[in-house]
Amino acid sequence: MLNSIEADDYMSINPVTFNIDIDIYEAIHLLLQRNLSGATVINANNEVVGVLSEMDCLKAIVNVGYYHEGGGKVSDFMTKGSVETIEKHLSLIDAAQKLISTGHRRLPVVVEGKFSGQISARSLLQAFKDSMTQHDITEDEAYV
Repeated sequence: MLNSIEADDYMSINPVTFNIDIDIYEAIHLLLQRNLSGATVINANNEVVGVLSEMDCLKAIVNVGYYHEGGGKVSDFMTKGSVETIEKHLSLIDAAQKLISTGHRRLPVVVEGKFSGQISARSLLQAFKDSMTQHDITEDEAYV
């Protein structure tokens, strides 16, 4: 049953994202305001180019504290390179396995190379809960 549920049924279609040119302090403010541990960074073509995590933001703070150099753009601090993503129609189980294997709490969802949304461990847990609730309802109806 869980293999028939697709991850995109539970993805956030409008998560917080950052442009590479946003000021790092503005990004930190938004992460704190929204109580987030990170966000996907996209370029002008809506392609995933990085991820900005709390740990990346700490680099900006260290620059101020140790080197008396402050500020910069998200692109100066984000994790770049090969960013792990998932395809839109991945099964719930496969999406959960990818989160487990990468150690990430959330992953960008892409469609034909373009950012489409985000799937998180929490949303997958919600999908599992919803599936179990539906399963319980179906079993209860069978005994009526």
